[in-house]
Amino acid sequence: MNLPENLFKAKLNSLSPQFGIWSSLASSYASEIVASFGYDWMLIDGEHAPNTVPMIKEQLQSMMSYKTQPVVRAVSNDPVLIKQLLDIGAQTLMIPMVESAGQASALVRAMRYPPHGIRGVGGGLTRATRWGGITDYIGKINDELCLVVQVESRKGVENVEAIAAVEGVDAVFIGPVDLSVDLGHPGNPGHPEVQEHIRSVIAATRAAGKACGILATLEEDARRYLAWGCQFVAVGIDIDLLRRSALKNLSLYQDIDLAEATSRAY
Repeated sequence: MNLPENLFKAKLNSLSPQFGIWSSLASSYASEIVASFGYDWMLIDGEHAPNTVPMIKEQLQSMMSYKTQPVVRAVSNDPVLIKQLLDIGAQTLMIPMVESAGQASALVRAMRYPPHGIRGVGGGLTRATRWGGITDYIGKINDELCLVVQVESRKGVENVEAIAAVEGVDAVFIGPVDLSVDLGHPGNPGHPEVQEHIRSVIAATRAAGKACGILATLEEDARRYLAWGCQFVAVGIDIDLLRRSALKNLSLYQDIDLAEATSRAY
């Protein structure tokens, strides 16, 4: 049995941007619906959505027959949790709030087997190895694993050059909203100071030869970040899209007066 190819990682440094969508509904059924839309990648959110490891596993399974590539965001940098997420078959992990090269290096070690890391060997017990069915999983898996670290604080911005330079970090992902809060402009990622820091993170990441991504649900923001050098952008959030679509749909009927509508019918 062959090891699944990580198409998200393979395309990170291509000239074609990858457009993604946030999945926060914490449902394998919803994730499969979203995966069928054709986005390049989908983030399964384990930080702000109520996802457990078994729930994330079910969502990974629901996406298998679609081209949309899963990216799993962990709730923290806990190496035990990272081991569990890798063992259930996640190949691309996004880790929030990385603020130093030391933290980034520790994450790389958490994703690798000894002697280059601390990941425990589950062997035939894990879905990642297809229960022992993948030949030489340990020898091959590093080529397919992808580590995306989130820079979303002033300290992270200050250390981004060192973070991006860490061997084993494949990409840096910017969190504009958290960054705006930490910079003293809560809820205003469009503030000039926040934008200046975003642009500096993109430039530093690209200078290190790594890919850079960001969340941008407004088209004008997404286009600007792509022009600045971002290679993968999340352009929608399932909950937000559902909410806005439902509200728009409801607004079509809120001005209807039943008595008046009935009289017109006759």
